[in-house]
Amino acid sequence: MAPKGPAAAPPGRQARNIPGKDSDFPMKTYGVVLIGCGHIGCEHLADIYFRPGIRIVAVVDTDLAKAEQARRRYAAAYCGADYRPFLEREDVEIVIIATNVDSHLAILRDCVRAGKHVLCEKPIAGSREEGRAFYECARNAPVQVSVAHILRYNETYRRARELIASGAIGQLKVVRMVQNHHSKDWPRYRRLLEDCSPVLDCGVHYFDVLQWFSGSPITRVSGIGAAVDPDLPAGVLNYGMVQLHTQSGVVGYYEAGWGRGFCSSNVKEFVGTQGHLTLTLRDFRTSHREEGDLIELFRQETGEYRAINVEGEYKPMWRQLSALIRRIEGKTSEMPPLADLYSAFLVGLAADEAIRTGEIRAPELPPAEEKRAVS
Repeated sequence: MAPKGPAAAPPGRQARNIPGKDSDFPMKTYGVVLIGCGHIGCEHLADIYFRPGIRIVAVVDTDLAKAEQARRRYAAAYCGADYRPFLEREDVEIVIIATNVDSHLAILRDCVRAGKHVLCEKPIAGSREEGRAFYECARNAPVQVSVAHILRYNETYRRARELIASGAIGQLKVVRMVQNHHSKDWPRYRRLLEDCSPVLDCGVHYFDVLQWFSGSPITRVSGIGAAVDPDLPAGVLNYGMVQLHTQSGVVGYYEAGWGRGFCSSNVKEFVGTQGHLTLTLRDFRTSHREEGDLIELFRQETGEYRAINVEGEYKPMWRQLSALIRRIEGKTSEMPPLADLYSAFLVGLAADEAIRTGEIRAPELPPAEEKRAVS
């Protein structure tokens, strides 16, 4: 049985980063089903289960013990190992898909047939064929479908983009991005690697960031990679570095590695004709972590550095879900265009192919009938 009454907010979490501030938002209570009670699924639940207008109807996982634990922790009414019966319920309006990549397309199709709105974790698929099928299903669906590109809702990244767009570092020229994981929970990472490489799984975030910040599509990719750990699935590379070129002339690189021997590292640097901007997350700051994330801005004309502290959440799951709800309610929403996110997926595929073949690749563009809006 679920606890009666609204769930209390856990310590340290507040109802912040909600766009709009409408007094009537949300307009009603939405029944939510979460499919996939692993690491990322529980991050969704932790930031939404106590929010106004949200009722967690059910949590689902093929490991029923995980589902039961999530039900108790996040005040869900029900749990189960099969999501399909819950799609038949009239009190379910939104489904969050947080399962392994190879199941995304099938679950999306079931949700759309049942008339449920969807928030699906990235990447949308592990192959070009399934990715295209996912995109077409989502684009033509009579319901709202959002892909979880969480950095689009991260206040620090949004502030950094505003500074760059304002000319704070002049014209953007170079982008350096590193996201290496010291993978202590190796079984979890090894399972993720069965579906796709770190360059595709995490890279879609940062390929989207480059296109979003530059306002220009990535048109050329090359790269190198390696199989580092000895017990990887056959044919899998768990390290990659990709060189990127945009149509407007911005160049950059993205490095991603998952493995037991990697040093955890996180670099985000944006270099322009008049200075540079670096972005450091709270957990990677060497001091003043209580101030939040750090944006450091250098202006070469004056030689001065400016420190900008940004209070926010790395993964603002509620802000992301709020954007979907606002779209459902017909309100102005910061939900990014689906074509932008599909474009980042296509860059990820091209990057993987470039690493494996040693050839320069030109990413496929989204269909011409849906204009991209890198905004």
